[in-house]
Amino acid sequence: MLDFDNFEQIDFRVGTVLEVDEFPKARKPAFQLTIDFGHLGILKSSAQITTIYSIPELIGRQVVAVVNFPVKKIADFKSQCLVLGATQGNDVFLLSPQANLPNGQVVR
Repeated sequence: MLDFDNFEQIDFRVGTVLEVDEFPKARKPAFQLTIDFGHLGILKSSAQITTIYSIPELIGRQVVAVVNFPVKKIADFKSQCLVLGATQGNDVFLLSPQANLPNGQVVR
């Protein structure tokens, strides 16, 4: 079990997707996302969300991500944050705020 002190160390933030690229080198179908987290900067993430989302509908979408995990190398790509989603079968549904929030907003 994870204790609450450890949970509080996870930094969940809101960001806006600026760019989306195909990621053909990934083992499973994925996109490379470039996300604006305001004062925290621009971070990149790999996301296996190709079955539900198209590139155009991701641009400008706000997402929730963990921004303080170590960088994870996936093929030749460095994923700098972990975009959160709920799964149903093989599909991943992105977690998003219900209202437009400032980039970098803390999620509690």
